[in-house]
Amino acid sequence: MTVTTLIKNGVVVDTEPEPGVLGRADVRIEDGAIAEVGPGLPDVPGAEVIDATGRIVLPGFVDTHRHTWQAAIRAAAPDVDFPGYLRRVVGELAPRHRPEDVYAGNLGGALECLDAGITTLLDWSHIQLSPAHTDAALQALRASGIRAVFGYCHGGEPGGLASETRRVREQLPDGLVTMALAALGPEIAGEERSLEEWWLAKELGLPVTCHLGHGPDGAGLAFLEANGLLDTPTTFVHALHYTDEEFKRIAGSGGSVSLAPVDEMNLAMGYPATGRARAAGVPTGLGADTVVCAPGDMFSLMRTVHLLERGRPGGAGLGFTTRDALRMATIEGAQVLGMDDVIGSLRPGKQADLVLLRIDRLGMAAAHDLIGAIVLNADTSTVDTVLVAGRVVKRDGQLLHHDLAAVVASLRESAGAVVR
Repeated sequence: MTVTTLIKNGVVVDTEPEPGVLGRADVRIEDGAIAEVGPGLPDVPGAEVIDATGRIVLPGFVDTHRHTWQAAIRAAAPDVDFPGYLRRVVGELAPRHRPEDVYAGNLGGALECLDAGITTLLDWSHIQLSPAHTDAALQALRASGIRAVFGYCHGGEPGGLASETRRVREQLPDGLVTMALAALGPEIAGEERSLEEWWLAKELGLPVTCHLGHGPDGAGLAFLEANGLLDTPTTFVHALHYTDEEFKRIAGSGGSVSLAPVDEMNLAMGYPATGRARAAGVPTGLGADTVVCAPGDMFSLMRTVHLLERGRPGGAGLGFTTRDALRMATIEGAQVLGMDDVIGSLRPGKQADLVLLRIDRLGMAAAHDLIGAIVLNADTSTVDTVLVAGRVVKRDGQLLHHDLAAVVASLRESAGAVVR
């Protein structure tokens, strides 16, 4: 029996091939997928009807890089540089996490995403202190209802990378939670570990996501090229210090880039290379990275990347527009994750991961350019309704399916256990 949902009378914004306002229209969803978009769609007997009057209807946001487990240590390092982050968060706070703390952080962090209209998340999970920690992270993602790519970064017993990665892969058949290999890579863990990571990813058919381009010498890229590793889809996280020519090589390899503009600036890592990466033809998405020193919503990220690119000296970035920012947060982010045939736009056949934003509030009323308003004026308070695979997970401004008071209490208990 077909399950049908009709979203009626909204102002539809699509993102493919480029962001644009389709005008007042309806969206018909069947069995979790978009079936039709257009004005005045006929009623369907037995369908659930969502009244989108006074709402923008658009694809859900895609976060391409987030350490979700850190939700319980929010603002624990707001004013440090990158070495200070490594000392405080990775060196001190991470080892204190119990499996129950990982569960609390991942559930709270994933629900934070849904609450803010982020329907897909790449969870770059480097809190794998034991198999129990890993299982807790996965259980929380499943329980949240978000669409997630679990980026598994092995951090347990030496020699366990292959066996544990295979164990996790076996737990993740096709569904809302899929998998990538989160590699420590040549810039963090050295060449021997990197070879094992990329070869294992190729064996298991997994994409790789890795922090690369932290330094100005491009050594990580050269190593991957020299060893023939870039035939495995690879996302270069941060990619701050590559030259234009190196970005062209990344594009030629089929690679992608994930930027975290707020904490890249806050941690003094470097100026986001947004325009140069995209000009070279590299699909480039946005990520919150970590709420220990950055906001967790996509509106903040879109505004920041728009500001930083347009603020380049001499007007060099003035070609970057609010439409570019929205594209990075939706269909281009989906490209980064290798999921642009599944999510990121309102094309019929794609999964119905949707967000309804209120435009009947003072901060959004009378907007002349709706895409400009989404990027520059909207915030989490405007997120009215959220659907993942056609399932409503937020309605009338309220998250559904979870005891939020209990989730918050778990976060507080976890924070008390690990932050001291």
